[in-house]
Amino acid sequence: MSQILVVGSSNTDMVVKTRKLPAPGETVLGGTFLMNPGGKGANQAVGAARLGGQVTFVAKVGNDIFGQQAVSGFQQEGINTVYILTDGEHPSGVALINVDDAGENCITVAPGSNAHLQPSDTDTAFQETPTDSLVLLQLEIPLPTVEHVVQQAAVRNLRVILNPAPAQKLPVDLFPNLFLITPNETEAELLTGIHVTDLATAEQAAQKLHEMGVPNVVITLGSKGAYLHSGTSGQLITSPVVKAVDSTAAGDCFNGALTVALAEGKSLPDAVAFGCKAASISVTRMGAQASMPKRSELA
Repeated sequence: MSQILVVGSSNTDMVVKTRKLPAPGETVLGGTFLMNPGGKGANQAVGAARLGGQVTFVAKVGNDIFGQQAVSGFQQEGINTVYILTDGEHPSGVALINVDDAGENCITVAPGSNAHLQPSDTDTAFQETPTDSLVLLQLEIPLPTVEHVVQQAAVRNLRVILNPAPAQKLPVDLFPNLFLITPNETEAELLTGIHVTDLATAEQAAQKLHEMGVPNVVITLGSKGAYLHSGTSGQLITSPVVKAVDSTAAGDCFNGALTVALAEGKSLPDAVAFGCKAASISVTRMGAQASMPKRSELA
């Protein structure tokens, strides 16, 4: 199996589950409070590790109880934490999450130390990463650090999977150095200008991303599954039908699982199907990392 290098964010999620999401200026009573480890990078690292991936995580946490608990949790999951740095000036990241009865959510993130993960903070990890490794990235760390990681991976011919979330514009020279990009409908629209509403528009967005230099595109479509396009043809890979209770980190679960499958040598269609199956399990549970399934559950 190829090793997986995840570079990204680590947060503590403070979750309130309520009947409905509050409108601006509205207070909703009757919620249930949970506090869970989260952050897109950490979620994807844990998701991959629970499915059998050999994961190294590069991140930055604060010198506080949240950071200490996060690192301890990663170690319990079997993740290599050697390259997680402690920031003595900024607190660990936190996220405030509301989840309604339908499993929909809204999230506000205070990035803290995640916003101070510098490009040079990743160099040692790359120097010690095997040449057949996969690199998994998101956008909750500074964009210059993301660009640096992609460039370092390109120099070493490592395959880079970019989950472009939270949605933001990206420099055009980033795309040709990616192996795979995995936007959802909103992120795909921001990157391509194409409003994704169905398979036809998903194909148009995928083609646009190919033109920008990305050889492989997966556009995640929520409960409908994911649209995979590898340059010559596209296909919808459906997701198992489940009753969702919390969609938080479903995309992170998908990306972690997809990367594990690729690390095991599976084809892209099989890897996407594996990711959809894992994500369909995660949405039936509350929490981010707490919802990530184990390998035995995907048998």
